[in-house]
Amino acid sequence: MIKKFLVILVGLMLAVSVGCSSNSASKDEDRLVVTTTIGQIADIVKNVGGEHVEVQSLMGPGVDPHLYQASQGDIKKLSSADVIFYNGLHLEGKMGEIFEKLDKKIVAVGESVPKELLLGDPEDSKAHDPHIWFDIDLWTYAVEAVRDTLIEVDGKNADAYKANTEAYLKELQELKAYAENRIKEIPEESRVLVTAHDAFSYFGNAYGFEVLGLQGLSTDSEYGLKDVQTLVDVLVDKKIKAVFVESSISDKSINAVVEGAKKKQHEVSIGGELFSDAMGKEGTEEGTYVGMYKHNIDTIVDSLK
Repeated sequence: MIKKFLVILVGLMLAVSVGCSSNSASKDEDRLVVTTTIGQIADIVKNVGGEHVEVQSLMGPGVDPHLYQASQGDIKKLSSADVIFYNGLHLEGKMGEIFEKLDKKIVAVGESVPKELLLGDPEDSKAHDPHIWFDIDLWTYAVEAVRDTLIEVDGKNADAYKANTEAYLKELQELKAYAENRIKEIPEESRVLVTAHDAFSYFGNAYGFEVLGLQGLSTDSEYGLKDVQTLVDVLVDKKIKAVFVESSISDKSINAVVEGAKKKQHEVSIGGELFSDAMGKEGTEEGTYVGMYKHNIDTIVDSLK
């Protein structure tokens, strides 16, 4: 009797297990699998796609996309995706060849921004600055590119994607207003932003900052003693009191600038850590685009006001 009962019990457990697996599989089949490169784009997809997408981002906190090289695990994520979103404009320079070999729906959201609104690369007349997420108005084009692509691939959920986009864009406009109000606390003559590499030019254009980076638009570019000395001279001449490190770049270069200023009897402090090419840890406020942006605004304002 007991043996018969156990057989029946095990059979029921297997049936429940198979049923759950089947339901889970069918549910997963209803969701688009989307792979993104940087976290900023992943945040767009999560907000626009909502419950209809499963998002996997290749580049996490502290990762520099300029130097990134895809792992075997990344290749698997790219191969299994229904849609791939990347920034483009040469941000993910070492991944271009991989994208070319994939027979997928692949969209470079940065290339949705009208060319006349893009900033040029001082070191390459044919290239553009890829860091468009620091201008909220330009980032709107990326949001709309994600929306339009998801609707194209998954038309049955078009209404949801449109509603989600409208809500997200409203949140971004509120973020823009927050940034503008906080930046008013900084005297205009103090609006000079010095960072490890030139990632904040769109930010500078949007909010009236002079932006100085030790390295160029890509961290792949070299810097030398002359570059450090030139930046030190600017700090001394303009009496700049704070510089900023970046979460995805070694602070070695900025520390060299701080030490160089000290040798000229000019005290410069590290104003804080900014998120440039990567966002914060998942599950934290800084792990979202809005949270990352607010962190940067608050850090800059509190240090320069």
